[in-house]
Amino acid sequence: MRACVDAADLEVSGLGRLECRAIAADASTCYVPPEVWEDRIGYVVVRLNELEKQVDILGFVQQVTQEQLAVNQLRSPEELLSHLHDLRAIANTRMSTVNLRQWFQNIFEPGWQTVASLLNSTENNLAFSFRKIEELSKNDAERPGNFVRRAKLVDLGMQLAGHSVALVMELRPASEQKTDLIVQVHPTGGETFLPPSLQLIVLDESGSVFLEAKARRADNYIQLQFSGITGERFSVKVALGEVGITENFTI
Repeated sequence: MRACVDAADLEVSGLGRLECRAIAADASTCYVPPEVWEDRIGYVVVRLNELEKQVDILGFVQQVTQEQLAVNQLRSPEELLSHLHDLRAIANTRMSTVNLRQWFQNIFEPGWQTVASLLNSTENNLAFSFRKIEELSKNDAERPGNFVRRAKLVDLGMQLAGHSVALVMELRPASEQKTDLIVQVHPTGGETFLPPSLQLIVLDESGSVFLEAKARRADNYIQLQFSGITGERFSVKVALGEVGITENFTI
């Protein structure tokens, strides 16, 4: 196949294929065939020096849309490393993203439990904390019957003296493309109240703060409520001081 196709791709584990194109020592442009304009994470141009038997990496571009690529358009080799690092970070984020749409099909990622099962593994005060939510669910006539709620323990280590808090996500389908969400944090481990200044933060896809709430001295839970459309990505961060845990979601 390589004899028939003008391709020189290098498989970068977990990221995709990186096209490596070589030019002669006196060339100012690099030929990139149309068959490799897609399905590549980048294009690296190297200069061959046959006399000294060496290859110099000139630079790279992320995309190509024409056959001749000018050398003076290349980004530096150092930026290539940064580009690969960013791709790795995005890949890791996607791998750990919770798909909320699947929750309506009873498909849940590890660690996300029913509220009832989480209650069975914690102290009675957590049951009291959630009882208000259950009552609201029963009394709220506008709440759809097919809402989904899951909870996960969040451990902030020494900041919480070894205790965890419970992160609760509730989904309510508002329309075919829109979903209403409620995010809450509750104390666990025998605690009645959340640690003062504990933060609950919702970040949008770009990482900017969208919503935030902070626990006061006698709060037994904090809550944020918002809506999103199918395919939208966001993150939820639980933080105390400099320590925080972030969960990534897609609707």
